[in-house]
This record gives sequence, structure tokens and C-alpha cells, in this order.
Amino acid sequence: MNMTQKTSPTVSAAMLVIGNEILSGRTQDANIQHLGIELGLRGIQLQEVRIVADIEKDIVDAINTLRQRYNYVFTTGGIGPTHDDITSECIAKAFGVANTPHPIGFKLLADFYASKDIEFNAARQRMAHTPEGATLIKNEVSMAPGYCMDNVYVMAGVPRIMRNMLDGILPLLKGGAVVKSHALTTDLPEGLIAEHLKSIQNVFDGKIDIGSYPKDRKVKKGYIVSLIIRSSDEEALSISVNQLQEKLIELGGKVVDGEVEEEVLFA
Repeated sequence: MNMTQKTSPTVSAAMLVIGNEILSGRTQDANIQHLGIELGLRGIQLQEVRIVADIEKDIVDAINTLRQRYNYVFTTGGIGPTHDDITSECIAKAFGVANTPHPIGFKLLADFYASKDIEFNAARQRMAHTPEGATLIKNEVSMAPGYCMDNVYVMAGVPRIMRNMLDGILPLLKGGAVVKSHALTTDLPEGLIAEHLKSIQNVFDGKIDIGSYPKDRKVKKGYIVSLIIRSSDEEALSISVNQLQEKLIELGGKVVDGEVEEEVLFA
């Protein structure tokens, strides 16, 4: 096997979801998938997601761990006006700086609430507080800004606002090689093919990743299995897909190119 194509270094990211409401099950997070997809399109691999409660020590510890481990860290939640919105205080503590009103952010919010004839009270003013040295992230939905500290990007938890903030961040990020994927679907059980998946993945020494995802059969009892092969090395991806397909056929299985939702082909 001769694969001479060089791949770019992996650019990694982590996401920190902050909020009791996520952990309690009251609110379902809608931001993880969106962030993973958008980063992946730019050659940035989302490699870890943590969810923490509104507890200062837990947030500070998570921030300090993740920002040293990954190229980028993205946080969502905890930058609103209420007493449990403590993300900014925690980010400031993690970086060892004060959490103070950002002059530009303060004016943006003051003007926004004035235009709505709404009192710019102390609770709303909290949303203008950022760690000293922060760079603002624009929010065109509700005006309350997010911000960046070094490699940490702090965004709102409300999906529509988070996505608006992320749109402004993405052009500023430097990515690596884009990871591509190829799907195969088979009627063979995971227990039969597990060792073969491992063997093929090991041959490529970290260049590929194979995921196995069983689905309930609609026509017969049992499962069909979707196999997703991922790699930033196009040659490795192509060769491994061919090898896997040949092995599945050799084992007596039926194989369909692609991820099949309706399994009539396996009736």
C-alpha cells in the first residue's frame, strides 16, 4: 500500500455547554450538532463536549482544562441577565482577570434598550460584563454580545442567537484538512464483523475511523448495520472503503453503497 498524500495537522475543538436546565432534562441542547457540522466543514474536529452545571468551580476547571487541550473552545449558555448566569465571572477567573463592563458592549445594550423604551437596569447591564481583554462577538438578534478570550469563544445558549454569533466567528477560524466520510450498509451482524472493522482500521494506523451503527430492521427481525468510514486522507478513505466492501461480501453479506434508511433491499 503506497499512500504518499500528506494531510494537514488536526485542528481540534471542544464545546462546553453550561446550564442546570440542560442537565435536568428541562431543555434539550440544540447547539452541539450545529457546531460540529459547521466546524467539520472548515476542517476543525469537535473532539469533546462537556455539560456542566451553574457551579463556579466546575466551569472554571473545565475551561482551564479544555483551553489547554484543544485549539478552540466554544461555550454556550450562562451569559444572560439572571443570577445563575455566571459564565463571564467564571471565564474571568479562569484567565485571572477582572470581569468588568465592556465599554462598547455597554453602549450597544444601552442604545438598544433605549430604542425599545425599556429600562436598562442592573440585571440587563450584567450582559455587558466581560473579562478584561475580551474581544466582542456580534449578536444581531438580541444585541447582547458574546466574546472571545484567547482561544475560548463564549456564546449564548439560545440556538438562534448562538448560530448568529457563530456565523461571525467562523470566518476567523483556521482549519485543517476536512474530514470526509463514506457509508456502507450491510445485513451482517456487528458481532460477526467487529474484528474485521478493527483490523482494517488498524492497517491505516490512525488515518481512518470506522463507526458501526445498527438499525432496527423493518421487514425482518434483527438489525441492519450502517458503517461510516471517515478520513481526511482521500486515498486512505477510498482504499479502506473498497477493502471493507470486499470483506463484507466475502463474509456472505449483502452490501449497499450509502446509509440506507429503508431496508427493503435486505428483505
